[in-house]
Amino acid sequence: MTVQQLFNKWVILGALLLTGFLLLITAISIGVTGARQTSDVGFAPADVTVIPAPTLTSGAPPTPTIDPFAPTPAPTGIALGNYVQISGTNGEGLRIRSEPGLNGNPEFLGFDSEVFIVQDGPRSVDGYTWWYLVAPYDQSRAGWAAADFLTYIPAP
Repeated sequence: MTVQQLFNKWVILGALLLTGFLLLITAISIGVTGARQTSDVGFAPADVTVIPAPTLTSGAPPTPTIDPFAPTPAPTGIALGNYVQISGTNGEGLRIRSEPGLNGNPEFLGFDSEVFIVQDGPRSVDGYTWWYLVAPYDQSRAGWAAADFLTYIPAP
């Protein structure tokens, strides 16, 4: 027998078909009998709260304007738009009220070193000067506070 007779086109075609069939059977058997990968890590969705950064404002007290009907600003540096922090409560906290004055309902308790932005005031009620404060990180923490327990701080 010659090499020509041993490797004719029908032998080569048969060998290719047999090889393809064996590869197909191997691939199917690996897919069916292969171990399934399981993950011990579960899916845990995360809640993200985005807190916008405060805008840059001057740390200096605002320049007073001449308005004969405006109340005189407090000499403490507390003014509209400035940052203040609660101080001098000896750890008891400061009642932030719904209205200026001792008769206003307490909305929440502000603690020493807690920072707020002054948005309204001053109002003189019950012998105290009252300022309307809003927490820069939570708009729901807002109300009136007596100036005796507030300290001006420069903007962060």
